[in-house]
Amino acid sequence: MTVSEPTIADSARLNSSQAARILEMSRETLRKYTDEGLIRCGYRRLGSQSRRRFYSGREIKRFWRATV
Repeated sequence: MTVSEPTIADSARLNSSQAARILEMSRETLRKYTDEGLIRCGYRRLGSQSRRRFYSGREIKRFWRATV
């Protein structure tokens, strides 16, 4: 986990790879924290069946503050 607070706009929407890179953790760890309810994500609709996770800048900062 990064030592300094991420500098990102509250309105930013990042995919799992980008959010994991900003928080300096693996995508698997980010997914684990999401599944445990420690960080919330939204879903982008891609086609009729496909959904992809995204994380808001505000949620990334909230999660970082809660874990430091």
